[in-house]
Amino acid sequence: MNRPRYALRYALFILLTFIFFFPVLWIFISSLKSQSELFTYPLTFLPSNATFDNYREALGSGSFLRYFGNSSFVAVISTLITVLINTMAGYALSKFIFPGRDIIFYVMIATLMIPLQVIMVPIFLLEKNLGLLNTLWGIIIPPAATPTGIFLARQYMMTIPNSLIESARIDGASEGYIFIRIIMPLAKPIIATIAIFSFMWRWNDFLWPFIVISRQSKYTIQLALSNFVGQYNIDWSSLLSMTVIAILPMILVFLLFQRYFIKGLTAGGVKG
Repeated sequence: MNRPRYALRYALFILLTFIFFFPVLWIFISSLKSQSELFTYPLTFLPSNATFDNYREALGSGSFLRYFGNSSFVAVISTLITVLINTMAGYALSKFIFPGRDIIFYVMIATLMIPLQVIMVPIFLLEKNLGLLNTLWGIIIPPAATPTGIFLARQYMMTIPNSLIESARIDGASEGYIFIRIIMPLAKPIIATIAIFSFMWRWNDFLWPFIVISRQSKYTIQLALSNFVGQYNIDWSSLLSMTVIAILPMILVFLLFQRYFIKGLTAGGVKG
């Protein structure tokens, strides 16, 4: 084993990790500073008098807890619906043979080239006619099925042996039983991957909630953060502390599912 080469490689990895993590670290340290200290010159990395007053003010605000709850509801429900729809579609497109199967799959993948701005107005009008404007369900339903999730689920499930499914069918198992008791446990890596992507997309989404929601009581946390950026003034202390709190759920979700994440991504590279 070439120890100098491995030492150099790990040193490079540590350096890259620090570079990517430094902005998050800077935000957290800055959130511990007072408003006046944020603009002292020359800039200091560590706060002279660290304080958690910014967090106490943010958490003590009833509005912030409401926004956090709205984002949590949207992200969790969207993730559950997305995982269910995408895994079911991936299972059907990988294990069932029916006319037009490949065409349906290619059309779904082709929709990746359609930007949101192209279909934004038709979806908005449809939600208006359905009475979904200014509701959290108006944020949840439109992006429930994603072509990326269907692609990953389909590619992963193609690696599951057909013999397992055929054996279950011979034993009299229904398709629902096969999907829930056989496919879903074997698909944990791709389920975790889709769950992480979906949660991050929904939690960080700003554009679509901005279009759908105009009632302040239905704001998500990303819309609430934008309120701290005024035309002439920015409340940096509150903005930084709320940003740190908004980052924590994504870190937690990734840590919970990280052991399945890489396996799910690599399995998506199987040729269909």
